[in-house]
Amino acid sequence: MKDIKYLAAYAIPLAAIIGLTLKGNWAFFTPVFAFVIVPILELLLPVRTENLDPTTAASKLTNPFFDFLLYLNIPLVYGMVGWFLWSLTWVDYSVYEIIGLTFSVGIAVGGNGINVAHELGHRNTRWEKTLAKILLIPSLYMHFYVEHNYGHHLNAATAEDPASAKYNQTVYSFWFTSMFRQYVSAWKIQLDLLKRSNSSFFSIQNDMLYYTIIQLSYLGLVLFFFGKAVLLVALGIGISSAILLETINYIEHYGLRRNKTKSGRYERVSEIHSWNSNHVMGRVMLYELTRHSDHHYKSAKKYQVLDYHDVSPQMPYGYPTSMLIALIPPLWFSIMNKRIPVEMRQ
Repeated sequence: MKDIKYLAAYAIPLAAIIGLTLKGNWAFFTPVFAFVIVPILELLLPVRTENLDPTTAASKLTNPFFDFLLYLNIPLVYGMVGWFLWSLTWVDYSVYEIIGLTFSVGIAVGGNGINVAHELGHRNTRWEKTLAKILLIPSLYMHFYVEHNYGHHLNAATAEDPASAKYNQTVYSFWFTSMFRQYVSAWKIQLDLLKRSNSSFFSIQNDMLYYTIIQLSYLGLVLFFFGKAVLLVALGIGISSAILLETINYIEHYGLRRNKTKSGRYERVSEIHSWNSNHVMGRVMLYELTRHSDHHYKSAKKYQVLDYHDVSPQMPYGYPTSMLIALIPPLWFSIMNKRIPVEMRQ
């Protein structure tokens, strides 16, 4: 019965659906729920640091329930996005409601689209990797699959990694640098992969090319069936979800850096190179993404068996609360800078 706690991961899309149904001020219910109600709950609920014993972990690894929870996000995300975009053609929304619902659906796409795609993208089966790419379409962030798996996990906590925030860098600066550099990095990685396999730019091996075609086709279908105004909303959903992802990226590695060895190479990624949180709400709502050190330590490890490590840097608050604090840079710096080891402050 303890495993049903992961049903809480559907709380954000449920909040968005409530907003879509009730409209009015409820259009903003999702951001209020995610960044006001959840942080309050995180302060009230206990922090859980215990890890699973080997027998229990082995049992959970073979339990299809945990995978089913991930797969269910595909119809949920597409149903929610499709419903909202379609409703714009016949519901007389106010501008206020459209703004609120765009943010709400964008937050849900970020949390239950990109985040779940991140988990599935690390799986070993081709069909699960395909599901990951499908989930990235509404966020217009399919390049994330290439950059994250072939770039970020190699370069995390170094200056070469676009998704690792520098010491004293604001989240607002990071949004721009990370988005731009990750897209450029994804193309560089793709071109290098093509060169290594001796494949042409127009080869079927060029994932970045067909990601671009797929995403343009998605936007083209929105334009064709729903019109220009709805196309702008679809773009807004994509941007909102991307900003949510990049805010999570910001807090995950902020200020942490790997040292270079005598050979000039960086030391291996270890448990000390990611920020972690054991606050229960953030853990279950983000499919244990908050145990981020163990994810980088063993990237193929499934979310339900990720471990807590005593040596890992710990955030004083959960991920949702930390994301909110990050939006106030002086407050963020005053809380986090003193927690960064002196030798990492660059």
